[in-house]
Amino acid sequence: MCIMGNPLCAAGLLAVFVISSTLFINNWHFRVHKVFFGNGTLEDDFFMKRNALVHQLNARREEILPFLNSFVIEKLFDESKHFSHQSFESSHLDSLESESNVSPRSFMDTDHIGCDQLVDVKVVDILGSGYTKVVLKALLLEGQIVALKTVYDQGTDMGRCLEDFNDPLGCHELVSFKLKKEIALLQRLQHPNIIKLRGHCEDSGGAGGVTVVLEQGDPLQMIALLQSPWEERFRVCLGLTRLLHYLSHSPLGSVALLDFQPRQFVTVSGELKLTDLDDASLTEQTCQNDQDCVLYFPLRNFSLPCSARGRCEGLNERRNLYNAYRYFYTYLLPHQAPPALKHLVDRIMNATGELKGDVNDTLEAFENVLHLYKSGVHLDSLPSSLIREMPQLERLLPYYAVIRGMATSGNMEYRCWPSYNHHGCLLSVHSAMEAAFICNSHAQCTSFSLNKQTTWAGRLLASFRSGFSHLVPDGNSEVYMKKTKTSLGTTL
Repeated sequence: MCIMGNPLCAAGLLAVFVISSTLFINNWHFRVHKVFFGNGTLEDDFFMKRNALVHQLNARREEILPFLNSFVIEKLFDESKHFSHQSFESSHLDSLESESNVSPRSFMDTDHIGCDQLVDVKVVDILGSGYTKVVLKALLLEGQIVALKTVYDQGTDMGRCLEDFNDPLGCHELVSFKLKKEIALLQRLQHPNIIKLRGHCEDSGGAGGVTVVLEQGDPLQMIALLQSPWEERFRVCLGLTRLLHYLSHSPLGSVALLDFQPRQFVTVSGELKLTDLDDASLTEQTCQNDQDCVLYFPLRNFSLPCSARGRCEGLNERRNLYNAYRYFYTYLLPHQAPPALKHLVDRIMNATGELKGDVNDTLEAFENVLHLYKSGVHLDSLPSSLIREMPQLERLLPYYAVIRGMATSGNMEYRCWPSYNHHGCLLSVHSAMEAAFICNSHAQCTSFSLNKQTTWAGRLLASFRSGFSHLVPDGNSEVYMKKTKTSLGTTL
């Protein structure tokens, strides 16, 4: 079976796409030549436009080739010289099957979505659109929700091409190359923080018609993220750093994200994922001296040394890292960081803002913060006597008593920020000790509850309230109540 993890098979599938495009270009070139030269009405300006479009089509094809397996490409190109467009599909798929011991036809099977599964697809929403592509939320016949990317006919790229060349067929093929590039990159670059390729389809009836099938994610909403708990904002920054570390050491070499913007990312179950790769670059800039290795940003520039190989080595990695700092870290990382971790967060901010370290150093720093946060090291200074089992009474004011196997009903909620529940106060805590410390710091808080619900970091979710009417049985819940003793000796 052809699976995404098989690099030879994945390369072969894209090779079929690319070679088909080559044959399309040649056939389209021949058809135009026959129609216009045959009747003698081809004018010089049209001849120049046609050649310019053919040149761009070939350039886009050459751009994709480095992403594919060189052995498969060489074999397919050699054999393609001897077959017509009609015989290409069966002959080359058979050749690819014999070389890889798997059948490219099985790409449509089981986990991978192909053209057959898209016949009865139901589009339920438009997730977004840009210069090149439109992204649709779609429901497959078997009930799966996926994201579909296809050429945006009303987009800027298509409009400019039609204005320049006035050729809908050729322009659709030209614009579709960005989608083909994404397919190639998604097949080669697989990481938890890169959107998962579920399949793809190319209409065999004509040019273009490329559809990319992806796991469905939610567009990154920076305003909502800014209002979320620090733990969730840290998760986004950690996922981004892990991604940049992978891109710096990817199977294709160091990858630069030239269009580095929050809109290029989505979240899937809270995990940040890169969803647009069409502007990714594998090229390390050539240089003759250090002056050739400068990173230019709106507010400042950075210089890197020119290596003995005549390359600005590390330029892609540093570009990605500083963009992560200015688009993500600056807004999401420092605000409301736990006090015991703030000096480590500040160290990350200073290092990335000045590009004093590389992506390896940055990831190590993030993983260290994660370890300390999950371990609860910032709770070392909390008093150990806050929690007491009922009915023991201590002369500590206040103290907390716990009732296990019970939950509250008729709650009187109050709001705190940032909360996982915008209508109440639901916060992430390492333990009951931290929850008691938080409740003690809130004037409105009289009790809190813990159950088995945890966050992505394994921390507990504690619900804080100003009161409740009664208790109800719940084997998964614990209720912690604040008790105080008045000067008259009355327990409240």
